[in-house]
Amino acid sequence: MTAELVRGQNHTLPQTRLEIRVSAGAPVVAGATLGDEQGTVHGVEWIAHPGSPQLPGLEVSRQAAAEHRLAVDLDALPDAVHRVTVLLALPLEAGGPTRFGTVASPFVAVTGLDGTEIATFTLTGLDSESAVAALELYRRQGAWKVRAVGQGYAGGLAAMLADQGVAGAAELARAIQEAVARGLARSVTPPPPRTPEGGRVRHAGDPASPQGAGRPQAAPQPEPLDEPSSPSSAPATPITPAAPSAGGPIDYAHPRRQATAPPPPPPAAPPAQPGRPATPVAGDATGWSMDERLYNQVWGMFEDLARATAAYRSAVDFAESRMDQELERTLSDPRSRIGGAGDRAREQARAKRDELTGRAREALDRDLAQLAAESAVVEPALPAAYAGWDNPVWHAYRVPMEIPMALRIGDLHLPESSGLSIPLLVRLPLERGMWIDSGRTASEAAALTDAHQLRRLAMESAVLHAARMLAVYPPNEFSVHVIDPAGSGAAALAPLVGAGVLASPPASGPGGVSSVLAHLTRRVDLVQMAIRAGAADSLPPDLDPAEQLLIVNDFPHGFDDRAVTQLRYLADEGPAVGVHLMMVADREDASAYGPVLDPLWRSLLRVTPVADDHLADPWVGHAWTYEPPGTPPGSRVLEQVLERVAAARRTGHR
Repeated sequence: MTAELVRGQNHTLPQTRLEIRVSAGAPVVAGATLGDEQGTVHGVEWIAHPGSPQLPGLEVSRQAAAEHRLAVDLDALPDAVHRVTVLLALPLEAGGPTRFGTVASPFVAVTGLDGTEIATFTLTGLDSESAVAALELYRRQGAWKVRAVGQGYAGGLAAMLADQGVAGAAELARAIQEAVARGLARSVTPPPPRTPEGGRVRHAGDPASPQGAGRPQAAPQPEPLDEPSSPSSAPATPITPAAPSAGGPIDYAHPRRQATAPPPPPPAAPPAQPGRPATPVAGDATGWSMDERLYNQVWGMFEDLARATAAYRSAVDFAESRMDQELERTLSDPRSRIGGAGDRAREQARAKRDELTGRAREALDRDLAQLAAESAVVEPALPAAYAGWDNPVWHAYRVPMEIPMALRIGDLHLPESSGLSIPLLVRLPLERGMWIDSGRTASEAAALTDAHQLRRLAMESAVLHAARMLAVYPPNEFSVHVIDPAGSGAAALAPLVGAGVLASPPASGPGGVSSVLAHLTRRVDLVQMAIRAGAADSLPPDLDPAEQLLIVNDFPHGFDDRAVTQLRYLADEGPAVGVHLMMVADREDASAYGPVLDPLWRSLLRVTPVADDHLADPWVGHAWTYEPPGTPPGSRVLEQVLERVAAARRTGHR
């Protein structure tokens, strides 16, 4: 039975391997401190936070999120630790909430590895506080208990850490917030949050999950003795299934249309035979259109791969930790070092480690095989907006009459699944601009690439992104502007210029930079004023109502201080009124501006012209390898698509 705690109440913990799940009304930073019998924290090495998420027996999320899962193994904590305090704090992001009184009350649950709730606590009564000690796990006479704390701090994270005796609390709090800001900048924006019933259609009868789900949610845990894999820590979005109907699929409500249930998915494949995975089906998710179902299905595959890999990595870490503990216990006795006892202990510990990691790899391989089979049927069914440039759908391309839900900007994969890539889909209209990093210091692959070649590849990537955006918008509803001060991107821009799809020729020199920035800044100002005044119909007739994309090459060449200020203004204010920024730049080239440009870089989604593992998923925080888009060698698909876009723009119809 779940204990619903109130502030100050405690409850005995029946087990030592736990998950702590956090749900909040806004993104929060989750961390934990380890304390001695008096609750004193003896240095930064006793604190788990996004910049240093792992300690023995404890792992926290690597970024701010509205949902978290923290992994705790009380038996693996150092002997000197008698208290684990879970901390929550609001990130210092521009435009975000600054006190807990303006967001929904955070909810914290202590659960077992199977998800069964042991104790819950809702943090009510918070007002001006921006950080809070939510609950603590403490050891009393050899037994572990949980206590609901709910102590808030108006002074924020620094005040909370100082209260626990941490030296240099202000500096540490600043470092944690900087790590969170870096995590937010590199994180892929997740789809809209799911309702408790929201999610993907799961088929009954499949042995891959406890509910008979039709696909993996994470690698299955080993049998419940002492071998289970450690839970993954992540800003997770748990999916709670509704009760399944007899013999049929589990129904999930669509998260953005809560008043009525969405249409059912297309007819599923025949039920799987016992012991065999279900046959994958394209569009096997809820949604009001096939495009929406495919979008939800791709994001479901993304999440499933993240969680399956997290479970595998946790199982491997647990196996290694268990081996180290067994060897330490055995070899701490001098008698075990005599004769062959020590050698036998090492062999047994390593054999057990290999057995556990082997079982975890088998579970991961099953999940990867199922995801690969699903990818094989989903990829050919994707519409043009979601499809790779090598997809045959482009050969039958027609300019659409409606804006799609999302846009593909590349592919993602993990080291454990290099043969399986997930399309990276971002919602339209774009919620943040893009930065295509042309710097050689960005990654190992970039360092091995010639500087001139890297800049060329970066500009070619920008052209491919812009061409796709032009192709998926209805005629004349998307305009592209280019600033190329020195003309160094002329060769890469040739497809756009030759097709005549740019709003105007690429701007060059300081005068061209100033003219384009002034034009787009004026548009942002006028639209903002019209919206605030409720007079959107009174905009000047010369104002282009289409969404605008500005590609900036060779920044900061040709930019003075005024132009830099205008660029930052467009990055901050533009997306809300249909003006988007795509920077093709090496951050080192703009180092003279120092921290002035840090908010600009953080506001943009950074992608690379070569493979690089810098993007993080919004659930677990894995570092995913990003593969930029590309057309097949020798293909004219880009030119053919742009020709059709240009023809539709001239005639105003498809």
